[in-house]
Amino acid sequence: MAVFQCNVISYVLVRTVDITVIIPSATIPETLAAMEENGNTSALSHAVKEEYPVLYLMHGMGNNHAQWRGYTNIELFAEEHNIAVVMISGENKYYRDMDGEDRFFEFVSREVPEFVTNYFPISGAPEHSYIAGLSMGGYGALLHGLTHPERYAAIGSFSATMLPADTVNDSEREEKYAQGPFDMIWLAKTAFREGKKVAPLYIACGEDDSLYESNVELMHVLREHHADVTWVSVPGFAHVWRFWNLQVEEFLKWIPRTDGYAEKGLRQI
Repeated sequence: MAVFQCNVISYVLVRTVDITVIIPSATIPETLAAMEENGNTSALSHAVKEEYPVLYLMHGMGNNHAQWRGYTNIELFAEEHNIAVVMISGENKYYRDMDGEDRFFEFVSREVPEFVTNYFPISGAPEHSYIAGLSMGGYGALLHGLTHPERYAAIGSFSATMLPADTVNDSEREEKYAQGPFDMIWLAKTAFREGKKVAPLYIACGEDDSLYESNVELMHVLREHHADVTWVSVPGFAHVWRFWNLQVEEFLKWIPRTDGYAEKGLRQI
């Protein structure tokens, strides 16, 4: 496993931003097996035969690019599934643009893929690109996946919020933003009304999570519009990392794969 922590100058945000990139590489078991079989490691190489498929993985409120690595086994999962993973610091901006504020939507949708596909052996093909996230990151994954469904082969949402925090907790503000462009239910309905071909969705939420009912509502909207949606409802889990660790692994098992690495099956490490 190769892990790169990058401090990138963003021309969209006009400042430096932290990004973590995970790239599968030769493992110690593979190295030892090569030595046992050949007496040396000459059969191994760092040359990449094919660009890796990629998961853009979004963090939640108050977190940054490092939390997925710190609280889950994402490195192990990425290595086993032969997939690159890109994690940015999205601050608390919900991965969206707002008037007079940072252009995080453009940063995520245009600049981040441009950066990683030019600096790393990562595919830029939509059929090899996936987006997912937890809580605020689940909102971000849905926001980008439903706005530009042609860019992703699948969308993953784990315990997603349906409205940004700065649009709720106040009845007047919530009334203003609900059924508008920042409301995920509204956005989903709009995508279908506009005839967009939405990528397959994996929606998961713990049944003890305070966001459970809003996730159920989204699931019903998606099914009403005949979307390809997998709904995962798990008892005994609230808004916790143990749940997200389980779900990101299940998502990686579930995503449709057509790349050359998928043919090799689950990697033994």
